[in-house]
Amino acid sequence: QVQLVESGGGLVQTGGSLRLSCAASGRAFSNYVGAWFRQAPGKEREFVAVLKWSGDLVYYAQPVKGRFTIARDNAKNTVYLQMNNLKPEDTAVYYCAAGITFPAMTKDAYRYWGQGTQVTVSS
Repeated sequence: QVQLVESGGGLVQTGGSLRLSCAASGRAFSNYVGAWFRQAPGKEREFVAVLKWSGDLVYYAQPVKGRFTIARDNAKNTVYLQMNNLKPEDTAVYYCAAGITFPAMTKDAYRYWGQGTQVTVSS
């Protein structure tokens, strides 16, 4: 069993940056693939980024490629999402997830989820 808790969301202006954190407890996060998804109001939850256990393989959704960076610190049992050059269309609740398949981009592939953290980008 893995418990995930996200933090770092907030309100930022267009072009600003935020770093989200996802702290895991229970089993070691290093045993899992770590991913971020997001869900905007009235929309389906969509894939953002994923990285493999070792952190040396990553995959990003096209809308965030070049602006977002996913990374992990296994010693801290934490996965991060650095978000730069934020746009209003990035506004959503961001969720951390843990699974075993890389690179899985569908939410059904992930067994464990955090509660989400709100990111709002003002224009």
